[in-house]
Amino acid sequence: MFKYFKVAVFLLTILLSVVSVQSAYANLSVDRVEPPFWWSNMAQSNLQLMVYGQGLSDVQVESSTQMVTVRKVTAAENPNYVFVDLEISSQFKADLIELTFIGQSGRSQVYPYQIKPREAGSRQRVGFSSKDVIYLVTPDRFANGDISNDNVDGLTELSDRSKPGGRHGGDLAGLSDNLEYLAELGITKVWLNPLQQNNEPQYSYHGYSISDLYQIDARYGGNQALIEFSQQAQDLGIGLIMDTIPNHIGVNHWWMNDLPSSDWINNDGKFSQTSHSHEAIQDPYSSEQDRVEFNDGWFVPTMPDLNQRNPYLANYLIQNNIWWIEFAGLVGLRVDTLPYADKHFTTEFNARILAEYPNLNIVGEEWTTNPAVVSYWQSGKLNQDGYDGGVPSLMDFPLQEALVLALTEPENKQDRNGLRRLHTLLANDFQYPDANNLVVIGDNHDMSRLHTQLNDDAALTKMALTFLMTTRGIPQLFYGTEILMSNTGTEDHGIIRSDFPGGWSGDKSNAKTGEGLSVDALEMQAYLRTLLNWRKAAPAIHHGKLMHYLPKDGVYTFFRYLDDVGGAGDSVVMVIMNNNQSAVSLDLSRFAERIKGKQTMLNVITKESSSISKPLSLPAKSAQVFELN
Repeated sequence: MFKYFKVAVFLLTILLSVVSVQSAYANLSVDRVEPPFWWSNMAQSNLQLMVYGQGLSDVQVESSTQMVTVRKVTAAENPNYVFVDLEISSQFKADLIELTFIGQSGRSQVYPYQIKPREAGSRQRVGFSSKDVIYLVTPDRFANGDISNDNVDGLTELSDRSKPGGRHGGDLAGLSDNLEYLAELGITKVWLNPLQQNNEPQYSYHGYSISDLYQIDARYGGNQALIEFSQQAQDLGIGLIMDTIPNHIGVNHWWMNDLPSSDWINNDGKFSQTSHSHEAIQDPYSSEQDRVEFNDGWFVPTMPDLNQRNPYLANYLIQNNIWWIEFAGLVGLRVDTLPYADKHFTTEFNARILAEYPNLNIVGEEWTTNPAVVSYWQSGKLNQDGYDGGVPSLMDFPLQEALVLALTEPENKQDRNGLRRLHTLLANDFQYPDANNLVVIGDNHDMSRLHTQLNDDAALTKMALTFLMTTRGIPQLFYGTEILMSNTGTEDHGIIRSDFPGGWSGDKSNAKTGEGLSVDALEMQAYLRTLLNWRKAAPAIHHGKLMHYLPKDGVYTFFRYLDDVGGAGDSVVMVIMNNNQSAVSLDLSRFAERIKGKQTMLNVITKESSSISKPLSLPAKSAQVFELN
């Protein structure tokens, strides 16, 4: 009897298994396809779709047109996902196609997929360069242009301006309202901290815990608001740079409820702290354990670390960035936490994006003050290990540190302190394949504001900004630096990223109108407006060479110049920084090599002209910029 019972149980198990399988196929459902749409006439004809739903195991996919061919369907480890590889013919005209998903049971679902027409000239778009000044904005903290989206159903954190780390309501409508202000200031590019959906219960405003990589957070206005902002900015001559984060997502990303595969998230999906030891990647003596701990470790428990060694995830991330460039008309990307991602993925990421957009620019965040480590990633660097990251541009954190120290410590030539630090740091530019394509900064959203770092000294802040706007590279200005925003007495990032004055109804001060600003703030704003607008038409600053002279007695002099001496392209700019507590008189004969043939110099701020043959009076703690004629 027991033998027959076991047979019955075995047959029942088989029957239930068959019913379960049939049920899975009967419930065939395609719930999400990403990218949500694509474009015709892209340089790369292949497209890989991530398809999520039910009953997708062993599914077959057919296309309604031979111009879009299904090349391959790959089942993921998780049966709720498949990856569909399409080949889009170069002859295909934009249209709505049908993808038919067919399960083994014969049940099917037709999914309409749109291939849109590509805008003319999209491939030829020109990225940011040393001609530009980039303005960095934390969108939640700049201006609230639409109070109706401050709180949105389904997004957990509500607006509360009383909390430094809370959401304050800034949005794309507010940014649009301030575009003319930025254009008049002399800004030519805007870099926005992440805009995609961040559905965290708290501290979500900064944007670096993304929960949907294809959706602009509705509290910023959604995807359409980004298109409108980008177009309005372009109309004013301002290009858009987006933040991208291939290293991690937010713990509330929709993937985390049902991962495509067990290796999608590093460390088996469990929190393990990164060592933050940047040198582990370049260190010829580092252990594999140290490299893994740095690359695969998480920042915090709310930011799952992505495994870019998974080829489907790597492809997803690259396509996602191409999608945003095309969708929003971007002129560049800023890559967050660059070295934390797999370095071979980084090479592929840059190569594929630049193959699609050869003139685009991409700047990576390698936050270390060691130029050797920063330069390791730049495209064309001949590294000892043969690696080429293919990153066009990097953030120049070494120069940022040198600048602050140069202006806040006593001048001491024996110790190479003071302005000697700038000279020494720039002398290390031989390590970079293209130092002129570095982004130079005084501060950003992750550190104390420049004015605070310089002891809230307006004269020092003016010196620093003058240097940044005239040295080699691409200057970036953090929002509010032009009006001396500071975070004196605290390192709280919510305070560092305080609200831009005048961006909210009822603000006591207003950066656009000047109402309520201090005398120093108004003077700094006016100074920068003059300097930045002059910079727009200064070819020696845009692509000229740099020559500097060893600082002496607290005075540092450098030149930006073009080689066509005496010709149509002849252009020489002289910048002099006096770091002394008192005024000094400077004899310019020491600089004969660069001022040869020039008779007069024009102060670009005051428009006063003077003779080069006469000693120059330099006010205490000042930087002056001259055009030589």
